[in-house]
Amino acid sequence: MDKGNGTTVTEFILVGISEIPELQFYLFCIFFCIYIITVLGNASIILIYKLSPNLHTPMYYFLSNFSFLEICYVSASAPKMLHNIVMGRKTITFHDCFVQMYSILFLAGTEFYVLAAMAYDRYNAICHPLLYRVIMNNRVCIQLLCCSWAIGAANALVHTLLAYRLPFCSNKIQHFFCDVPPLLKLSCINTWINELGMYVIGGSVTGGSFVLTLISYIKIILTILNIQSSSGRKKAFSTCTSHLTVVAIFYGSIFFMYLRPKSSYAMHHDRLVAVMYTIVAPLLNPFIYSLRNNDVKLAVTKLLQKRLTWKY
Repeated sequence: MDKGNGTTVTEFILVGISEIPELQFYLFCIFFCIYIITVLGNASIILIYKLSPNLHTPMYYFLSNFSFLEICYVSASAPKMLHNIVMGRKTITFHDCFVQMYSILFLAGTEFYVLAAMAYDRYNAICHPLLYRVIMNNRVCIQLLCCSWAIGAANALVHTLLAYRLPFCSNKIQHFFCDVPPLLKLSCINTWINELGMYVIGGSVTGGSFVLTLISYIKIILTILNIQSSSGRKKAFSTCTSHLTVVAIFYGSIFFMYLRPKSSYAMHHDRLVAVMYTIVAPLLNPFIYSLRNNDVKLAVTKLLQKRLTWKY
């Protein structure tokens, strides 16, 4: 179809996670609790970092910034979804839809490179322990974060502008937030430019951060295998397991969602995958890093002891 066959869309209808009316109350309760726990959990990581001088290292500097990203990331989709469930009118304006799309793509792209920066930090801590403080100084940490935000912003802008130019023959989005794949389904014209952009630009951004992370961990593993002491190997591995868990969850769901041809999109499956990387992953982040991290548990214990001392 040519562009003239598209209708003027002023708002979109977000189908949500499920269209079954009887499930809406339960979905609201579940995802409202998840959202509150996610925000409080990630905010706690930031607060613990701020109040604990022993955690003022590059590793926890990146972790606190990652937790801030997770709060923003889950807030870009969950509140609107919860609002639509309560109101019973699952709509979003045309412009708000693209603002939401940009925000989610921007934050996701930034998270990729913050995860890569965290892997690079672990590489230097394990492979170059004597030079670690010199290599990972404050200036380098800030530069890595700024580059992450810049790449995320540029990547999101490209995909959002490409989607914004499309004419739409329908306004019913088979999703719970505005995302590129379900919007392409509504277009009246061939979306090969958008798909090419996802594969080439999006794939380069996602794949680039994945390769950087992978290279860091290959070098880390090779270094750990050369450690003679079994306790030393165990301690080195323990500093990486939390980060590797987050990387596996985040990259796995993102690769499945975006790096496929449009013809293979199955929206009922994709909604479940999207729940994993937009809602479940941010929920798990504070638990993965706190329950599996002795430094964080020690910092929490010291803060609680200090609090009890002040109280009595």
